[in-house]
Amino acid sequence: MHADTYRHRGQRRTLVEELRRKGIRSERVLSALQAVPRHAFFEAAFQQHAYHDKAFPIGEGQTISQPYTVAYQTELLAPEPQHRVLEVGTGSGYQCCVLLELTPHVFSIEYQPVLFERTCRRLAHLNRTAHLFCGDGSLGLPQHAPFDRILVTAGSPTLPRPLLRQLRVGGCLVIPVGDAQVQRMLRVTRVSEEEFTREEFEEFRFVPLLGQAGWNG
Repeated sequence: MHADTYRHRGQRRTLVEELRRKGIRSERVLSALQAVPRHAFFEAAFQQHAYHDKAFPIGEGQTISQPYTVAYQTELLAPEPQHRVLEVGTGSGYQCCVLLELTPHVFSIEYQPVLFERTCRRLAHLNRTAHLFCGDGSLGLPQHAPFDRILVTAGSPTLPRPLLRQLRVGGCLVIPVGDAQVQRMLRVTRVSEEEFTREEFEEFRFVPLLGQAGWNG
């Protein structure tokens, strides 16, 4: 367990100010990033990288996302305290903990068993409680649907139909969609049982979404 020192909190304040300058407007989102000790998601040897605005490898071909990306996706998602949120791609658990600052109803699914086990232990150490699952996130969690918000933290070749079907009417899905090199951030809102609207935002580069409705489907 990494102590959260005065110095760490100061580094987070500096990071949050940087994110504000880069265009993040939601004070709720910025407060959530201020509250989560990002250094707790890094091995001791790499602690000096924790509060830089960059992604960092965490093993199994995955990364802990750049703080700007976490803030950007979370701001588009706009979860409220009463919302049930599905996160596809638990990874290090950092984004999951940011979501938990905004709603207690977070469900998260991770494809890689090694990462899943490690992140379960980390969230327990941090006294953060989410509903964590290991499996094919591209298929969502139909047994726990519908969700008010779905966040995908990996790049998908298409909009996964299983995830669209698990959205509550009025709910939205935030997902990067594109090829292996670059993806466009999309927000898809379910306006009725059969109708969806789609908004397009900035381009990003994510690790690939694995699974039947992802890259290896």
